[in-house]
Amino acid sequence: MARRERCSGCGINMLVSPEARVVRCSECHTLTNLVPMNARPGRTRYNGPPRMHENLYGNGPSPQHPQYPQPRPSLSPVPIYGRKRALLCGVNYHGKSYKLKGSINDVKSMKYLLVETLGFPNDSILMLTENEREPSKIPTKQNIRKALKWLVYGCQPGDSLVFHFSGHGTRQKDYNHDEVDGFDEALCPLDHETEGNIIDDEINDTIVKPLTRGTTLHAIIDACYSGTVLDLPFVCRMNKEGRYMWEDQRNPLFYKRTSGGLAFCFSACDDHQTSADTTAFTGTNVRTGTMTYSFLQAIQNERRLTYGHLLNAMRYTIGDVSKAHGASQEPQLTSSDKFDIYSKPVVL
Repeated sequence: MARRERCSGCGINMLVSPEARVVRCSECHTLTNLVPMNARPGRTRYNGPPRMHENLYGNGPSPQHPQYPQPRPSLSPVPIYGRKRALLCGVNYHGKSYKLKGSINDVKSMKYLLVETLGFPNDSILMLTENEREPSKIPTKQNIRKALKWLVYGCQPGDSLVFHFSGHGTRQKDYNHDEVDGFDEALCPLDHETEGNIIDDEINDTIVKPLTRGTTLHAIIDACYSGTVLDLPFVCRMNKEGRYMWEDQRNPLFYKRTSGGLAFCFSACDDHQTSADTTAFTGTNVRTGTMTYSFLQAIQNERRLTYGHLLNAMRYTIGDVSKAHGASQEPQLTSSDKFDIYSKPVVL
């Protein structure tokens, strides 16, 4: 007798035979792995496996190389599922000569915006800082890696995902020759001196490629050299008058796009620039990242901003501060797809 199973790609119900172990969706052509009826324990309902990645070179999975579900990340007590989900990482590098003072303030402020203004449930936000009591929530390389997997695990159409990182960024030699400028951009976890950095190739593999159709990711990266730290294929190049063009950084030998979803990244500066934290915005000795502050202010001051107006507002706010520091810091926008930045609203 036929049974109903949900497609792991688009979510529609499909009729399949009791013995079936895999089925291809007639709508989106995604392959879904199944457990036969006679292999199911007791009365426990089985809703199919977690969503697998779609074919990286087309709209459906590759018949020759099906991609199997990732193991469930071990990051409780934060729920895996939710229409809105966020990962916030703030690293101050306490005790180091290069310590920062504003990164943890940044993620606290971002959490407040997400919960109080944008409707993110408190328990759908995972925050990693040095001030957390649980060892699993300290922003080490291993914990950030696990948290990135948690962020996109089981993503479904309609999900809104946010990744915010405030801390140090760096660049290093590109060894697989997929970068236009010859350098990989990277984020520096708390233990980067011993464990190394998290480079853009890994970030793209972990949170960009798994994004299925209908899922949207926004990354807000407040770090040096962070312009293309998600390795998204299209870079928005904007002049001082606000006119822009999309720079296509696709490499035919390397697939850097999503599995049908959308990804956007607001970065503190271009790949060759540095960013700063400052007390200029608070009027006190409380430091904040200039990029995070400018992003929060723009979102709070005007709802339904377009991507173009948000980017312009950030550039205007940061301009005076970066000049005072004698630095050149221009916030960047990169995307998985080209679009009209002055007509598309930012929806988190």
